[in-house]
Amino acid sequence: MDMQAGFHDAHGRHGDVILPARPEPIAFDPAATALIVVDVQNAYASPGGYLDLAGFDVSGTGPVIARIIRAVAAARAAGIRILWFQNGWDPDYVEAGGPGSPNWHKSNALKTMRRRPEMNAQLLAKGSWDYALVDALKPEPGDIVLGKPRYSGFYNTPLDSMLRARGVNTLVFTGIATNVCVESTLRDGYHREYFGIVLADATHQAGPRSLHEGALANIETFFGWVSDVAAFEAALSAETRAAAE
Repeated sequence: MDMQAGFHDAHGRHGDVILPARPEPIAFDPAATALIVVDVQNAYASPGGYLDLAGFDVSGTGPVIARIIRAVAAARAAGIRILWFQNGWDPDYVEAGGPGSPNWHKSNALKTMRRRPEMNAQLLAKGSWDYALVDALKPEPGDIVLGKPRYSGFYNTPLDSMLRARGVNTLVFTGIATNVCVESTLRDGYHREYFGIVLADATHQAGPRSLHEGALANIETFFGWVSDVAAFEAALSAETRAAAE
């Protein structure tokens, strides 16, 4: 059997976690896995943050954050690395790009500030309340906290080298937004030979709920696997019990 194929099929090997998922179960080694929390910042999850000000509904983020906390706790207990992303730019917005960048034209934060100039140096600016992680999420020593200037966590960041240096080949995704930064990072990881798993109930979309469902359908069909927090907790707990026996 091909070792890499056997490692990630539903049978797994000793020491693997077998996670129920769509379109099929997936096995992974906790020591070679990172749990990624994507952009759960005031900008994306809090009333008065960028998404709220830009007209997106953030009323459903509270239960999602609660499930992210559970996923982080389960991952910590299993020895899985935790990586926290923060999306944003320098206070002068040089990193955001000018009119020659598609980001200048498509970023809703930048468009909102152009409509409302009094918000300059507020939305997604490093050091601002908007940029900060929500109060309920607290990185711990040993976690990785990484800023990113675009949707994908691989764009202009050391993410790939940091993961490879730690022997990571599986990425478990939580965070915001399912249809934007989560999917973009998972897609880029796929093209770099990372296995991507989304915990669907620990992600939240930007826009209507149909975008969340569409992103998950696209991921499970073409780019990765989709599971949920309860299955993740149960699979890690089962592996812990088996290791103790």
